[in-house]
Amino acid sequence: MTEPRVEHINITVQDSMKTAQMLAELFDWDIRWQGDAIYGGFSVHVGGKDSYVALYTHPERLEAGFDSYTSVNGFNHLGIVVDDLDGVEKKVLDAGYTPHSHGDYEPGKRFYFDDSQGLTIEVISYAPGSH
Repeated sequence: MTEPRVEHINITVQDSMKTAQMLAELFDWDIRWQGDAIYGGFSVHVGGKDSYVALYTHPERLEAGFDSYTSVNGFNHLGIVVDDLDGVEKKVLDAGYTPHSHGDYEPGKRFYFDDSQGLTIEVISYAPGSH
């Protein structure tokens, strides 16, 4: 039997299409689906062939009003594994985002950045020689 895996995660963002386009550009992903969603909202699914991120926008464009680290079921960050950490960091910089919190510890090397809507993304590499 194969190990269970996460197929997708569904998160609420300010602008699902803007976030999906950013993720597609930085990680060479595709928009797999988009359309109307629950409560009159709009969703975009962006990712690769085996997994994706479902991005939901409520029609009233709700504001973030809590600290995710102190709220039960809060979403803290999205972790994305890549082979070429330096290459992705260059793309992040070229897109106008500021990488921060660089780390090199088991089991991989990583950095974080925040998008223009406040979504924190961790980019990780487990590639040989990344330590």
